[in-house]
Amino acid sequence: MSPALATWLTEHARVAIAALLLATLLVGAGVPMVERSTSLDQFQADDPAADALDYAGENFSSGQSDATTAQVVVRDENVLDRESLIATLEYQQRLQTDDRVGDTLVEDGGTRSVANVIATAAIREHGAPANGTAPGAPSGSSESDPTLQAQIDALESLSEAEIDAIVAETLSTESERSGRDGATPLAFMPHDYEPGSTEANATLLVVTHDSAGGSFAPGDAPAEIEAAQTAIAALAPEDGSLSVLVYGDGVVSTEITNSMVDSVLLLGPLAAAFVLVVLLVVYRDLLDVALGLLGIALVLVWTFGAMGWIGIAFSQPFVVVLVLLIGLSIDYGLHVVMRYREARESSTTPPRRAMAVGLGSVGVALAYVTTTTVIGFLSNLASPLAVFRQLGVVSAIGILAAFVVFGALVPALKVELDSALEARGIDRLQPAVGTDAGGANRVLVMGATLARRAPVTVLAIALLVSGVGAVGATTIDASFEQSDFLAEDPADWLKDLPGPIAPGTYTAESAIDALDSDFVRRDTTASVLVRGNVTDPATLDRLDAARTDARGMSATETYADGDPAVTDPLTVMDRVAARNDSFAATLDASDVDGDGVPDRNVAGVYDELYRVAPDDASAVVHRSDGEYRALQMVVTLDGAASDAAITEQMEDLAGTADGESVTAIATGDVIVNQLTADQLARTAMTSLVVALVAVLLVLAVAYRVTEGSASLGVVTVVPVAFTLTWVLGTMAALDIPFNVVTGMITGLTIGLGVDYSLHVSERFNQAIETTDDVGEALETTVTGTGGALLASATTTASGFAVLLVAILPFLQSFGLITALTIVYAFVASVFVLPSLLALWARFVDVGPRSSGAN
Repeated sequence: MSPALATWLTEHARVAIAALLLATLLVGAGVPMVERSTSLDQFQADDPAADALDYAGENFSSGQSDATTAQVVVRDENVLDRESLIATLEYQQRLQTDDRVGDTLVEDGGTRSVANVIATAAIREHGAPANGTAPGAPSGSSESDPTLQAQIDALESLSEAEIDAIVAETLSTESERSGRDGATPLAFMPHDYEPGSTEANATLLVVTHDSAGGSFAPGDAPAEIEAAQTAIAALAPEDGSLSVLVYGDGVVSTEITNSMVDSVLLLGPLAAAFVLVVLLVVYRDLLDVALGLLGIALVLVWTFGAMGWIGIAFSQPFVVVLVLLIGLSIDYGLHVVMRYREARESSTTPPRRAMAVGLGSVGVALAYVTTTTVIGFLSNLASPLAVFRQLGVVSAIGILAAFVVFGALVPALKVELDSALEARGIDRLQPAVGTDAGGANRVLVMGATLARRAPVTVLAIALLVSGVGAVGATTIDASFEQSDFLAEDPADWLKDLPGPIAPGTYTAESAIDALDSDFVRRDTTASVLVRGNVTDPATLDRLDAARTDARGMSATETYADGDPAVTDPLTVMDRVAARNDSFAATLDASDVDGDGVPDRNVAGVYDELYRVAPDDASAVVHRSDGEYRALQMVVTLDGAASDAAITEQMEDLAGTADGESVTAIATGDVIVNQLTADQLARTAMTSLVVALVAVLLVLAVAYRVTEGSASLGVVTVVPVAFTLTWVLGTMAALDIPFNVVTGMITGLTIGLGVDYSLHVSERFNQAIETTDDVGEALETTVTGTGGALLASATTTASGFAVLLVAILPFLQSFGLITALTIVYAFVASVFVLPSLLALWARFVDVGPRSSGAN
């Protein structure tokens, strides 16, 4: 902002206030249009594996068309004793008769557990009691598919010893009984269960919901599924006979939404309190504090209003934007107010004149900061991830809003209010932070002192630390998993906070841990999608070879009996043949060499499979317009396997299944997540390079044009590079990966780092025009602008450190890294940059008699 524009603003403050408040109303009208998004689909980039995942979701069923499942971990001292088995069946009965759950279940009842298997076996051996119908249970009870009430009655009629005998037989490795979904009874048991044992402390209950509206992205479940899966937990026995942990898409969707709300309600008041206290200490003036908070609120209104008008939904990663805008707003406000206070040397200087001088001098730095920070965040437009492109655009809009609000509206309001108060005899003179003698002044002067005495030593230490940080940066991993978005169950002291700010209970993360460590997770799968001439017998031969390879993969999950959890057309054919003689005859006739793989009439085998078991067939064979177009092999994954290992092994399987007449590709949520994680890392590095180069060029050109010294722009960017390496090195040391939030840390670091460095360089550039003494100019710089930076760093770092008590793990790590970023940016600007400026001044003709040219 030029001195002429600053003068006009102070002389026409009321016009500026009216115009900007009107603009706020217009832009703010978009705030109610902002929607929230919990879908993880927004992070999916264009990739063949992602396209294949969409194809599989649209063209293959999961055994039951348009269905989604909830996995319920049921725990008790012994879930296989008579009392617990009956309690499990009664729990299932409550689920079926409850309107919230029952209305969403598939037609066959929708719940399956080991208790069903045991009770059905008991009815086969001992017969069904006469009273085998329960209210709300499906009619048509039979020995092969008895109602829940019939199952309960059957178990109640038997002794503990009789039930133990049935359990031992049914859950032995020799048992050939399987559920309607083809899973053996052992699929419901934990990994450490010994087949044939009558004791276990946990089992799995699977609830299948009808999602007639079609498939949905992870984290974006329909409202009725969310309500149903919330009710599943609420309907657990109140007498403590069983404890349950529920996991499903509805639970995930609910907890992601609730965690965003709880995070705002918990962290908002705490952060506001921290910021308010620090601002009171720094400003020591209630009016300036009020104006600062008003300015922050208006910046957020402008930003959210723009999001509403543009149609960008708010999701968890946009927390980064809030952090950035609050930090920059506090910084902008402090610099404007402190420079104004410096310009008001006495009561003889009127507020309008002081603001014109102060804003005219600091306005140039604010304009540079705004330009370079906007460029830094717009570098995210190069990201392959749409959400990062949106984050870049919204950040740029918010930064421009901060510049307008704190560069025009807040100064205009302050001029009018200070003038009105002084006209009534109220003294408005206040000292700027760091300019008076005191502790802050002594700390800040150290930067100038080191620059005078040992600038080379300071630079050498900074380079050494930066080198270590750069090496550490190469070891940072990237992470993109559903669990990244799930809240940990809060500590008891957080739950004991007053009503609105106390967070709720979160169990999805615990359920995931239990499923990963103890059970075969039915929702964690990867697949090989085969498209082309899938009726060619050679295609099935290659798929059989791939299945053999899958059995030996470390990433493949195994059931309690040791069998691998792999499903493909051949395994489905074997399973259907075991229960259907007609299909068994068709399969046998097509298998000439007796190896279990059809050698001829493959299309006829598919036809018969679809005729006798359409749900089973549609899970692994895709048919469209009478033609067979694709096959898939589904591998259930070991929860301990890394995403990278899974991706590598599944790609090897795809290579085995690939052939001349077909193409095979590995896909699945885990594989797409790994690709997204890789793109996150590339986005972070790309943004870093693009933003740094762009900022360097802009500042070099700007200082060349305005001051005749492009080298000053280069010197200004060097501390930003130092800060980046320190931040990345810290992430490596603390084992914090790049994720959907920390992936933006490079842009945030450049934004805040350039902000701090520019203020120091611009103030030094102004100070050196009035003195021959570089040391004096540096001292003026660090005690003046450095004071505002100290106040800004203290305020924003304290506010973001509050995130350490967040219920979302990625917010905790982000809060820590952001607070450290602010501290590092302050240290680099106030203690390292003065030494760089001192060395720069040795080689450049600077001073009051120079033109400022190189």
